[in-house]
Parts: sequence; structure tokens; C-alpha cells
Amino acid sequence: MSDYGAITAPGTVRFERLLPGPIERVWAYLTESDKRGTWLATGAVEPRIGGQVELRFLHSGLSPLPDEIPAKYKSLEKGADSTARVTRWEPPRLLSHSWPGGDSEVTFELTPQGEDVLLVLTHRHLGTEKMPSAAGGWHTHLGILVDRLHGRVPQPFFLTHTPLEAEYEKRVASASQS
Repeated sequence: MSDYGAITAPGTVRFERLLPGPIERVWAYLTESDKRGTWLATGAVEPRIGGQVELRFLHSGLSPLPDEIPAKYKSLEKGADSTARVTRWEPPRLLSHSWPGGDSEVTFELTPQGEDVLLVLTHRHLGTEKMPSAAGGWHTHLGILVDRLHGRVPQPFFLTHTPLEAEYEKRVASASQS
């Protein structure tokens, strides 16, 4: 299993991560504000189709290690708030919701594999211009989630994201030429 997300269709990126279970623990990290806030964003999730998903991003709070925010992301330095809508709700196996700032949708699928849980994250309907940042962002956030679930100190967000975003720029360009 590659850590890199696969571009499976135009505007679609898919990631797989094997996480320590049980499935209910991983589901809690997707849906409970205090746990989701350790790797992605805090905020309540209304547990139903059509329910609101609050996303309060504060990247500097994801790791205790020092970070460097690139100039193009300085507007996120003090955090960013947004909302989305639940499009699928099938606990504890599947959660889909819209993604702020466009018509895209993110889906989290959980499948038990012995004591572990396979997480498949698919982000669909991303514009080509948003793909490198979104793919680099998910790659970075998922790395933080893996570290959190294994009890390790995660790497700082932007110091990790910056080279990943550059790598995904190459991957997106290559995929669009295929």
C-alpha cells in the first residue's frame, strides 16, 4: 500500500491507510470533535444525512513541533472555519460529506482487517487546480492521524505539506497527460 494518494479519475484522489482498531475507535476520530481535532479539524457533526459538519481548522495545533507557514497559506495562521453537509451516514463504516469551497465530496470508508481497520478516503469532484493542495493536505492529515492512533508525536503540518504539495503537482500534471 503506497502512502501516496492515487489519482483514480479527473478530480478524484484516493488514499488507503491501515490503522489500529477497533473500528469504533477510528469512527470516533472521524466524527467526534475532540478526536478529529487532533488530526484534521474540530467541530460538531450532526449524525444524519443532511446534517451539518463544522470544520474549524487550526494547523498549528496539530503538532507540538515548530512549523513554518508558507506565504500562500498565511491566511490560515489563526485558523479557518467552514461548514459542510453529511451526504452519507452509515456508522461505523461510512461517512461522506461535502467539502467547503466547492462542489467536491469526501468519503471515509472503514473496513475491519483483524485488529486493524482499513481507512479508504476518496475526495471527488476536485478541480485540477485544487488537486495538489488537497492531495497534499489529505496525505499530511492522514499521516498525523496515523501518528495519533499509534501514540506518536506527529510532524508539523506545513513543513510536511509543502514538499507533498509539490510532489502532487507533478503527479497531477502527469495524470492529466495520460
